Amino acid sequence: MKRRSFVKSALLGLPAVPVANRLLGAEAGTDLLITGGRVIDPASGIDAMVDVAVRDGIITSVGRDLFPNALQIVDVGGRLVVPGLIDVHVHARDAELPPAANFSDGVTTLVDAGSRGAGNIDSIIRIGEAAPNRLRILLNIGMYGNNPGGRSEFLDGIATGDVGMARAAIHEHRDWIVGVKARLSRGVSAERDLQVLKRAILASEPFGIPVMIHIGDTSTPLPQLLSQLRPGDIVTHMYAPTPNGILDDNGRLLPEVRAARRRGIRFDFGNGLNEHWDWTVAEAAMAQDFPPDTISSDLNVPGRNAQVFNLPNVLSKFMVLGMSPGEVIACATQNAAATFSEFSDLGTLKPGAIADIAILDLAEGEFDFVDNYGGHRTGSRKLSPSRVYFGGVAAL
Repeated sequence: MKRRSFVKSALLGLPAVPVANRLLGAEAGTDLLITGGRVIDPASGIDAMVDVAVRDGIITSVGRDLFPNALQIVDVGGRLVVPGLIDVHVHARDAELPPAANFSDGVTTLVDAGSRGAGNIDSIIRIGEAAPNRLRILLNIGMYGNNPGGRSEFLDGIATGDVGMARAAIHEHRDWIVGVKARLSRGVSAERDLQVLKRAILASEPFGIPVMIHIGDTSTPLPQLLSQLRPGDIVTHMYAPTPNGILDDNGRLLPEVRAARRRGIRFDFGNGLNEHWDWTVAEAAMAQDFPPDTISSDLNVPGRNAQVFNLPNVLSKFMVLGMSPGEVIACATQNAAATFSEFSDLGTLKPGAIADIAILDLAEGEFDFVDNYGGHRTGSRKLSPSRVYFGGVAAL
């Protein structure tokens, strides 16, 4: 290990191996060995105290007593060792919250969910090019994206949902754009939500990419919106309260919602800050066996300091709701990777996978968690980021 790596390990409170082990490690062919942790890799069915070995940025082995003479050995002291987290719904449009901030949270892959549209897509691509982690984009069907200049996308009319412009932008930037975003709440689309959705689908169809719809206080009842969706499309803010959420007036899950999941529609949490979820809806849905497919943060600048904070904090809320650590990790790794075909080789620690690895603390105590309406619940466990590797390289 070079001196810089040794100092970096020491500063993070993780022990580094003596320099004398370097040559033996080279003979063993292992660059990095992460040991002393509880490895949770839902894609492999692993939840055990085992080691993870890395060579040339690739996972080579997961097991007990691996390669004691690796070039660099990091003992994580009982922390969780999980695949690099994938946050399928963030807003990286703001210079004050660059992707590097998510990186420090253990998020190695993130998806900007509609911050920009075809008219200003270049600005979010520049952010992605400068990112230390992996940023991909959901193109907003609204020409200028989420709240351009303080205006909502469609309150002034449907013309900004230009299908031709959206298709041209996707074609030009297909290596960055992995889907299309449509915000359908009344405060964004007014009475035009169904038109907006249809335009988003038309824009996405030639490229075989999914549409993510933002629900909560839509003009059109949710079953009608769901009827337009195709397998692989995504509903975010799934626990938004009524009107037109996933529950009926008696708190029962709509049969059309369960049917949508059966035919391949994916449901994402999307914490955010404003009217996207409350504890009572989440608790009712969980009691009816309707957990999220993916757990995302919907993180923006204000969310960094309130309610959201980071993706591990959001994952912790679902342990309050009865999910195990392995189940919540699955929602931000294996399940998130399955949401976009471009991520098919991510979200796992299987040998041969890219060595994106997050080290998380799982603390026990009393922790306060809040929803978008000021509702509080107390949890006994909380996840927090400790360290992250991207392609086998430790983040600064």
